Amino acid sequence: MVVINQKKNLNFGENNSPEISINSNLKRWFSRNIGLWKSNRTYFLDEGQKTYNLCMNINIQALENKSRGDSHYKFIWYPEKKYNFFAENPQYKEKGEMQAFLKGHQLIRENFYLSNVEGISNIKQVDEHEMIFESSYKDWYIIEHTRLVDSDKYRFRVIYSWNNNKLKIVENHHEIKIIN
Repeated sequence: MVVINQKKNLNFGENNSPEISINSNLKRWFSRNIGLWKSNRTYFLDEGQKTYNLCMNINIQALENKSRGDSHYKFIWYPEKKYNFFAENPQYKEKGEMQAFLKGHQLIRENFYLSNVEGISNIKQVDEHEMIFESSYKDWYIIEHTRLVDSDKYRFRVIYSWNNNKLKIVENHHEIKIIN
């Protein structure tokens, strides 16, 4: 948890100690994402040489806390219909499930989308509607911007994925909340 405290020697007064808890903002932001989302995606692969459009469903659920103070989530994804994309790109999981929990400014993931490796995503808060997730695992470095729009009815996500320091995947996701 990141907490900003005033120090006594800054002449702000001995008893004035405002605290800002970003952790509570993260929990609130994640709770706004809970529900079933229709995700219209465009994937740009191999330096933009190949482009794919597909529709996925993402169900985000809050789980009972395994330990006090942590917020746990389950992410389930599956395609709206059968796509050749998954046969042509077998590194992508057509459907799956991931569990994760918040710990301070980090999302601790049970696994990543392109790998079954556990890992951590560092979270940066842009404002009350947008978060940036930064992850590294195996030879991948990934930055994901996720923004909630129009009273949380829509999300826009853009994801950049580098493999061995080479940009390999760019994704744009326009998502519509189907069920809260």
